[in-house]
Amino acid sequence: MGCGSLPLTPALAETKNGPTNNPRSTTHALLAEMTHAEFTAAYARGEVKVEIDPRQAARYLSARLLLPFVVMPVLGVGVALVLVGWIYTGLAVIAFGIVAPRFIKRSASHFLVQQALQDAAVYDAVTRAGLLCVTSVTSDR
Repeated sequence: MGCGSLPLTPALAETKNGPTNNPRSTTHALLAEMTHAEFTAAYARGEVKVEIDPRQAARYLSARLLLPFVVMPVLGVGVALVLVGWIYTGLAVIAFGIVAPRFIKRSASHFLVQQALQDAAVYDAVTRAGLLCVTSVTSDR
C-alpha cells in the first residue's frame, strides 16, 4: 500500500496552497510542513498514523547500511573457514551472512519509524526519501 491510497481527513487535506484532491501530494506537503518535534508530539498523542512500505524501507536501509558490501566479506570468511578445515564454524558464518540481512530487511520499516521518532536527522532523511506515509486519525475516533 502506498501513500496515495491512504485517506486523509479534511482538516489535513488543506495545505498552505489550499485544498487539493491528490492525497499523495497532500501527505508529502504535510510532512514538509511538519517538524520533527510536531511529528513526535502528534505520534505520541495518537493523532497521526505512520506507515512505511516494507519493500521500500528494506531497500533504503540496505543502501544506508551498505549490506551487500558487508555480506560479501562475511560469506568469504565463511568459505575460507570451511576450506581451512573449520567446517561447522564456516557453515555457521555463512548461515549468519545469509540470514542476518534478511532479518534486517524484514524489520526495516519498524526500525525506520522508531529511528525517525528518536532522531531528527533520520526523520529528515526518511521524509526526503518519501518513505513516510502520515495520515491523521483524529477524525476516526
